[in-house]
Amino acid sequence: MTTYADSISRPARTLTENEQRLLLKVTGQRRDGFRDHVIYSVALGAGLREHEILALNVGDVFDEAGRAKRRLQLRVFKRASDDPAPQEVLLPDIVRAKLEKLMASRKRAGEVATLDTPIFVSRLGTRLSARQLRHAFGVWQKRCAFDRHFNFHSLRHTSCTNLYRASRDIRLTQRFARHKSVLSTAIYTHPSDEELLRSVQSLIC
Repeated sequence: MTTYADSISRPARTLTENEQRLLLKVTGQRRDGFRDHVIYSVALGAGLREHEILALNVGDVFDEAGRAKRRLQLRVFKRASDDPAPQEVLLPDIVRAKLEKLMASRKRAGEVATLDTPIFVSRLGTRLSARQLRHAFGVWQKRCAFDRHFNFHSLRHTSCTNLYRASRDIRLTQRFARHKSVLSTAIYTHPSDEELLRSVQSLIC
């Protein structure tokens, strides 16, 4: 039987640096891919979960002047208790700029956005569903010619792993991931194959 200790001893399934760059490059180069490009940027830049991204409304992300906020107060998030504390995430400036570009393009197309308008919508203008998001992610992976398939949650794992590798601070990563226990964050501390290869290449031999 798999124990909790076993589950955190295994590394999280994550995209390599090259896979991340390729996914963002391919989706960012195509007009029909920009919505998904922004979704993947939000997932990688803020570590948001699938349902947290899909629940975002204009009023959650933009201030009264139409600028993307740096700090987002989440209305929908994973709940560890019946009375959870409010959860806040920080958006990198590059992600904020992409969100502003996305909404500007929708306004140019004649769309009227209210505070309750979803940030990410389908071709029919309705809130993007989890099924549609997962299908699109699979399509883009094929267009990127990935050798392996990822589920959408792998983007959150990748984001949290990236932050840990950049900071080497597990408490900082815990806060970023919004984990109640640092034990849950331990899965992001495993060295990657890329890190191992770089270290091996530096050996005197």
